[in-house]
Amino acid sequence: MKWILSLFIVIPVMELYILLLSGKTIGVGYTFLLILASGIIGAYFVKKQGMKAFREFSDSLKNHQAPGEAAINGICVFIGSILVIFPGFISDIIGLLLLFGPSRNLFKPLIYKWIRKKMKKGQVIVMKTL
Repeated sequence: MKWILSLFIVIPVMELYILLLSGKTIGVGYTFLLILASGIIGAYFVKKQGMKAFREFSDSLKNHQAPGEAAINGICVFIGSILVIFPGFISDIIGLLLLFGPSRNLFKPLIYKWIRKKMKKGQVIVMKTL
C-alpha cells in the first residue's frame, strides 16, 4: 500500500518536470499541442481497443470458455485508457503500451502474478460454474 502512495507523489512530480522541460525546450504552445494531440489520438485508440477487448470477452462467454485472457486484456485496456486521458507524457506512453496487444504482453505477467498473490491470500476467489 505504501508503494501506491509513493506512486501518487513520484509520478506527478516526474510528469510536471517533463512538461516544464518540454515547455522550455520546444515552447509552451507546442507542448500544449502535443498533450492535446496525444489525448485525442489516445481517445481514438481507447475506443478501438476497448471495443476489441469487449468483443473478445463476449466471444469467450458465448463459446462457454473462461474469459481469462480476454479479462486481462480488458483490464489492461481500462487502465491504459485512464492513463492516456491524464495529461502528461509518461502516463501517455504507459497508457499506449497497455492499449496495444504486443506491448500489452509485457504487462500481463505482472498482472497474473498480482492475481495469483491475491488468490493465495484469499482476496480473490475464482469460481467455476457448469
